[in-house]
Amino acid sequence: MSLDHGDLVVLLSLLVGVAALVALLPRLAVPFPIPLVLGGLALGFAPGLPQLEMPPDVVLVGVLPPLLYSSAYFTSLRDLRRNLQPIGLLAIGLVVFTMVAVAWLAHAAIDLPWASAFVLGAVVAPTDPIAATSIASRLGLPQGLIAVIEGESLINDGTALVAYRVAIGVVVGGALTATHVALTFVGSVVGGIAIGLGVGFVMRRVRRPLTSASAGITLSLLTGYLAYLPAELVGASAVLAAVTAGVYMGWHAPELTTVESRLQGDAVWTILQFVLNVLLFVLTGLQLPGILDAVGSLSTGRLLADAAIVVAAVLVTRIVWVVVSSYVPPLLWPPLRRHERPPWQHLAVVAWCGMRGAVSLAAALALPLATDAGAPFPGRALVIFLAFAVILATLLVQGLTLPALIGALRIGPDEVPVREEAKARMLAADAAMARLEELAAEDWVREDTAERMAGAYRFRRNRFAARFDDGDDGSIEARSLDYQRLRRELLEAERHAVRELRRIGRISDQVMRRVERDLDLEDARLDVE
Repeated sequence: MSLDHGDLVVLLSLLVGVAALVALLPRLAVPFPIPLVLGGLALGFAPGLPQLEMPPDVVLVGVLPPLLYSSAYFTSLRDLRRNLQPIGLLAIGLVVFTMVAVAWLAHAAIDLPWASAFVLGAVVAPTDPIAATSIASRLGLPQGLIAVIEGESLINDGTALVAYRVAIGVVVGGALTATHVALTFVGSVVGGIAIGLGVGFVMRRVRRPLTSASAGITLSLLTGYLAYLPAELVGASAVLAAVTAGVYMGWHAPELTTVESRLQGDAVWTILQFVLNVLLFVLTGLQLPGILDAVGSLSTGRLLADAAIVVAAVLVTRIVWVVVSSYVPPLLWPPLRRHERPPWQHLAVVAWCGMRGAVSLAAALALPLATDAGAPFPGRALVIFLAFAVILATLLVQGLTLPALIGALRIGPDEVPVREEAKARMLAADAAMARLEELAAEDWVREDTAERMAGAYRFRRNRFAARFDDGDDGSIEARSLDYQRLRRELLEAERHAVRELRRIGRISDQVMRRVERDLDLEDARLDVE
């Protein structure tokens, strides 16, 4: 199929628009999903551009698996275990509570049929794993709080999509018994976790003997799909399968990766995540013109009123659930009183960190056009519009006000990661000095070299030990930063000399890049900005 002149103009216009949005992102003081969605909206209403429809499978099958896998891969298993109770209450309890509350209001106030109302509730129940994580990390929240937000957003998709499938089954094929619903839910969750663990187990053994960084990275890119697709085929939770495989592989990553594969892999995943995020949120914004056309028979006032009802239900149910689930269970069950309750400021952030995103929109767009009996899917266009309204409202209202809320509550990064890092670096220096003593007797280890390296490690250890000394005057840290600043200046001089050699033709581009890479790796270890 060849593209005509008009198609090329449209494609070029979209690429220019997306490139402009990407270039603006670093200059904006707001989380990147928000300008991307708004930019997509602007592009969607641009004159002369055709309406773009996003096939639901592009997100649910094409884009979601690697994003879920990578988010889970870089998630701390220790933090997930520590926060299992709050994550479970949010990822399961809050999803069900939100679905029921939205369904009741949608049926009572908007007059959606019960089954369609439950479909809407399942679509808007899960928070977006991309928006929540990016916003929380960028704002410098305490690690424990970020772990809860990340864990919820990774797992609640599985809960919501299982409920979504059940609700779709009711609309399309008729009534289901409570026993069937319960068995479907349990089987989907257990099956998804089992498939994820199985795929992770196999991939761990496949990757262990590999020494090629390219092969290892390629397999890591495929692992999310290898877990997601089999689970989708058997009706298990594909989301939980991809997440489970990611957590499993992330835990075993040290035994499967080399220095080269870690450096290259981190770069590949960083770029891939950014590109897919841009694609998702821009495509989300581009959907609005088509969605508005589908609900053109309803008045603007009616649409705005219905959207306000559903958005309010989503926001209020989250606030109510966070407060009630944090304070009521310890009153009803005394053993829970032994657990330390998080500060109310943290609860306020969790209650307000409920952004929805492309996953909800993809689920809405995936609604069948008709039931098994051949009748149109009841309220399909309205469900899609209301899902988009919730996505847009939560991103704008919560995403834009969350930084101000965190500032007002005076929540900042905790000191635990800093102290843990200092302790890890001290123990690493101790291990290096112990190994140096063992090797000192070897013929190839020169005495002056060993002493010079031992001095460097002693200084490094003293530098990080000073962070645990409340009476430290900061002189060791200042000396270290002065040294690193000087080192960076010298590295820049080396780069300039190498680039000049390339410019005058004394060395090839390949040689320049090889030397420059070594200089960059050394530069990356410096703490100075």
